[in-house]
Formats: sequence, structure tokens, C-alpha cells
Amino acid sequence: MRTPRLKADSAAARRRRATGFTLIELIVALAISAIMSLLGYSALRQAINSRKQVEEQADRLLAVQQTMRIMEADFITLQPRPVRDLLGSSTVPNVPALLAGQASSFGGDSTSSSTNTLAQQSAALITFTRGGWANPTGIHRPELQRVSYVVRNGVLIRQNLPELDATANAVLAERQLLDQVDALTFRYMDSSHTWQTTWPVNPSLNGTSIKQLSVNPVAIEITLVLKDWGTLVRVVESSG
Repeated sequence: MRTPRLKADSAAARRRRATGFTLIELIVALAISAIMSLLGYSALRQAINSRKQVEEQADRLLAVQQTMRIMEADFITLQPRPVRDLLGSSTVPNVPALLAGQASSFGGDSTSSSTNTLAQQSAALITFTRGGWANPTGIHRPELQRVSYVVRNGVLIRQNLPELDATANAVLAERQLLDQVDALTFRYMDSSHTWQTTWPVNPSLNGTSIKQLSVNPVAIEITLVLKDWGTLVRVVESSG
């Protein structure tokens, strides 16, 4: 037979179970839940940031690789086709097939133009004639193309003309290839396998024969300096 004290203890225990958690227990449980949630959120945020950085690096790598492929394709398909100057003063081409390091521009030196006409373009780093211009729609035009490279406000831009012997009012097509560009320089290997910083080697073009204007370098060295990746160097053997 139970004593009155045992009956009282059992009744007190039932009352404690009926009342649920105490305030301190709830506070401790909430604190633990908050800490676990904070740890989980931090891990998730770090994973998202890491994935974003990986995707950005992958996109950057793809952009650099694509830029190099485009430049290589241009220089591999160099053609010995000089062009006439913007005034069209001669029926005979008088501008070298490849011109760089000396008045190598499509037009003037204005950098505040709002239209892409030849007379309003800044000086190009290099301008040349390339072949292999794709023509999937069968338009009546040559496969040759006049191409130029310009660095403007840290962006590498490829320009091309609708025709080779263009006038000052011809409209340029521009394509932005790569940003964060600090510098772009070229060197040119002549027939004696000597590197030159300008092309043609002789800066005096007056009285130059068509044969001399048609000479292209054996190879071209591309040096691209990027803000994030540093210096990239590529040597491309030309077909001209």
C-alpha cells in the first residue's frame, strides 16, 4: 500500500510532464537552432560564392581562348594583297598587305566619334588583309577581308571592312573580343628570321613596288597583357 508521500511525488511528476518545457529549455533550444542555421547558411553561401567564382573563371578562360583563336585564324590566313588608300588616289594598291607600327590606321585619330566610319576611327595597332572569309549565304564578294585590331578603354576590338579598297565613308564592323586589356603588342619575323617591331621594315613607302607591298612576315608574335592574367605570348606562323 502506497504511502501519502509517494502519492504526492507521483502527482508532482505528472504535473511537471503536463506543463511541457520550461522557458530556459526553450531559450537553449532556440539558441542551438540559431547556431545550426547560421552555420548551415555560412556553408551554403560559401559554396554559392565558390561556384560563382569558378563560373567567372571559366567564362574568362573561354573568352581568352576564343580571342587567341580568332587572332590566330586571322594571322594564319594572311594574304599578300595590298589596298588603296582612303582617298582612292591611285588605281594601283599602295598600302601594304600588312601595316603595323607606323600610321597603321583605318582613318584619323579621333576617339570621340559616334559612328564607325573610317575617317573617324582611332589608330589601329595592326591592319592587314586576310583570306578565308566565310560566305555561307553565297553573297557575291571576295573571300578576302581587311582586318584591324584596336585597344579602346581596356577593350580589345576587332574591326573589319566590307570591302578591301574602301573609302573614308565606309562603315566598319566592330566586335569586342576581350576586356581588362592593359596592352597588346606585336613583333614580326622577316625572311631572315629576325624579329622586327614594325612592318614593313622600311618605313618609307614612297615608290615601293607592289611586290614589296605584298610581302608579309613569316611569323607574328602576339603579346597580350591582361589585368588579371598577366602577360600571354603566342607565336603564329603566317601563310603570306
